[in-house]
Amino acid sequence: MAATDREDRLAALGAERVDHRFKGLPPDAEGLTVAELAAQRRDLFTGGFSTPVLTLSAESVEHNLALLETYAERHGLAFAPHGKTSMAPQLFARQVERGAWGITLAMPHQVRVARAFGTERIFLANELVDAAALRWIAGELSRDPSFRFICYVDSVRGVELMDEALRGSARPVDVVVELAAGEGARTGVRTEAECADVADAVARVGTLRLVGVAGYEGEVPRADPARVRAYLERLVSLAVDFDKAGRFSGLDEIVVSAGGSAWFDSVAEAFAGIPELTLPVLKLLRSGAYVSHDSGHYRKLTPFNRVPSEGALQPAFRLWAQVVSRPSPEQAFVNAGKRDAAYDLDLPSAEVVRDAATGEVRPASGISVTGLSDQHGWLRTAEGVSLSVGDWVGMGLSHPCTVFDKWGLIPVVERDGGVSDYIRTYF
Repeated sequence: MAATDREDRLAALGAERVDHRFKGLPPDAEGLTVAELAAQRRDLFTGGFSTPVLTLSAESVEHNLALLETYAERHGLAFAPHGKTSMAPQLFARQVERGAWGITLAMPHQVRVARAFGTERIFLANELVDAAALRWIAGELSRDPSFRFICYVDSVRGVELMDEALRGSARPVDVVVELAAGEGARTGVRTEAECADVADAVARVGTLRLVGVAGYEGEVPRADPARVRAYLERLVSLAVDFDKAGRFSGLDEIVVSAGGSAWFDSVAEAFAGIPELTLPVLKLLRSGAYVSHDSGHYRKLTPFNRVPSEGALQPAFRLWAQVVSRPSPEQAFVNAGKRDAAYDLDLPSAEVVRDAATGEVRPASGISVTGLSDQHGWLRTAEGVSLSVGDWVGMGLSHPCTVFDKWGLIPVVERDGGVSDYIRTYF
C-alpha cells in the first residue's frame, strides 16, 4: 500500500461520526465528525464529557514512544511492538514512525485490521492453521509485493495444515520455529530435537519458508533473571544450530525474536551475545504494553525498574468516574466498573480527586478501590477524607491489554486538560 493510501485511511478515521457507540463523549457532540470534535479541543471537565471516561495522556504516550525507540536503537534491536495491546491503527502508525520494524499481532482478524490501515510488516506470534485466514494472507502476499508476513510454527501437524491451505499460492509464507519457554509453558516446541523435526517438515514443503526462531520469555515457569536468561540462551543456541545445519540458506537475514514487556532487558542482553552467523540477524523485540504503560502490573514489572539509567515509562491511562453514592463516612461508589476498567491483574488505584464544587484537583489520599461491580467501583475512604457525591475520581489502571478493549474511542488529553485527539480501537 502506498504511503499516501495509508495516510488517507488513517485520516478517514477523523470523518467518523460521534454518536451513541462511543461512551464518555459529550452528548451534544453527536453528529460531529471525530476531526471536528478534536478541533474544538474541549476541556475534559467542562466540555460536556460524561463519566465514566477513559483518557490517554498525550505527553506520556509521546514519552513512551520515544523511550522505546531510543532503547531499541541503543541495543541494536529491531522492534515490532505487539499491536494486540491497543488494536489502534493510529498508534501502530506512530510506532512505525518512531522506528518500529513492523507490528506484532496474535490473531487473523487483527492482521486484517492492520492491513486495512496499510501495515506492511506483520509478525504473527501464533501458529496459524485456519485455512480461510491462510488463504487470505496468501492473497495479500500475492497482491502486495511489499507486504512482509512472518508467523510461528510449533508442530509438524501445523506445517501440514498450513501446506494444505497454501498450495497454489504465489509466495511462500515465512515462518519461525517457536521454542517453548519450558514444560508447562503456553505454546511452542518443547525440545530442540522436536524443533529440528518441525524445521525439517517446513523444508519438505514449498508453501513455507523457514526464516528464523522465536519465543516468549514471559512464559518461563517461575520466571526470574537466571531462568529467563537460560531460556533465551537456548533460543540463541537454536538459531546458531539451525544456521550451522544450513537451514537458512537462500535468505537475506535470519530472524531471532522474543520480548514481552517484563523482561526485554534480558532479551537485549541475550541478543547482544548472538555470535556472527552466515547471514545478518534481525533481532526482533516485540514488547507492546509500553505505549500506554500502566499504574499496576507493568509499573511493578517493567525492566526499567532494574535499569533506571535507561529511563522510565509513564502511565498514560486515567479513568475518570463520578461519585454517585456516599452511604457512609467509610464508603463511596463511583460509576465505573468491570465494563470500563481492567480487573484481571489488579484493581484500579485512586490517584486524584476533582472537587465538583471548586474544580480543584487534589491527590486521592486515603481513598482506595476495594472492588468492582459491573457498573460500580467500590471505594473505601479513611477517616476525615473529604469526598462528595458529584466529585470526579481519576484512577490508574493495570494491564493495558484489557483496558483498550473496553473503549472504542479514547480521548487524548493534553497537560492543560484540553482533548486534542481521539484514538479509535478495533477489537
